[in-house]
Amino acid sequence: MLFNLFFCRPLTILIFAAVIFAGPAIANEDAKALWKASAFTQSGQFTEGIEGPACDRDGNVFAVNFQKQGTIGKVSPDGKADIFIELPEGSVGNGIRFDQTGHFYIADYVKHQILKVNPETKAIRVLAQNPSMNQPNDLAITDDGTLFASDPNWAGSTGQIWRIDQDGSTTLVAKEMGTTNGIEVSPDNKTLYVNESKQLNVWAFTIADDKTLVNKRLVRKFDDHGFDGMRADVDGNLYITRYGKGTVVKMSPSGEILQEVDVLGMRPSNLCFGGPDGRTVYVTEVESTRLVAFRVDRPGRAWQAWQR
Repeated sequence: MLFNLFFCRPLTILIFAAVIFAGPAIANEDAKALWKASAFTQSGQFTEGIEGPACDRDGNVFAVNFQKQGTIGKVSPDGKADIFIELPEGSVGNGIRFDQTGHFYIADYVKHQILKVNPETKAIRVLAQNPSMNQPNDLAITDDGTLFASDPNWAGSTGQIWRIDQDGSTTLVAKEMGTTNGIEVSPDNKTLYVNESKQLNVWAFTIADDKTLVNKRLVRKFDDHGFDGMRADVDGNLYITRYGKGTVVKMSPSGEILQEVDVLGMRPSNLCFGGPDGRTVYVTEVESTRLVAFRVDRPGRAWQAWQR
């Protein structure tokens, strides 16, 4: 009995630990089905401004510029798409992010503002507006609802980062950067990542207790093609759209390339995680003006937040 306890107990512990840390099981899914993209919506339903996908709690995917500029489209889990709302006259959206209450935010790059939408009533209001913004591009959000917006100046090949608080105040938290584009918060809410489309850098900042950004460091510099939207999984790995290359790369927090997925078009603009288990990645693809989807091994950070 002592022999069995001594030798079997560690084995039991190891098996239990393996189950705990394996995350969502993929035993019933052929591993060969992972990392292979397929069309999710029909080509031509969105304009070439297709961008900013974000999933709600029910698995619907929202993206900008459905049928015409200045709209938000809603795509059900089975791929049926329709206009959800039209934005105020003159507004055009780019990035979309949901908070944990179910409201979502839109970067309106034309009017230099952030819109907040109540999906139940479809009411739209201006959360923040600042004429000093070049054109707010994409959004990241912490668990407490603090927003960070990338803000590129394409003509000048420069960029900056803004923080937007829930009271509508805006604070410039990083300047003198390259063309800031994809932006994301780590699962522990302690790190902000941002990429620079033209300079091909991925940077990390520590988010201080007062929500300022400190300790800027380079995660990885790429050699070719461009960047666009970027999102994290529950392990902190970054999924980055490679605009002009037609792929999405999965990169570790230390900068190691773990996977690269062909997304059936050369101009992927952004992505989000959804599906019933958070392991479906939806990509907005400009060349085909549609959404494509592929399965991955771990859920997205945003999907995990819905489970709390």
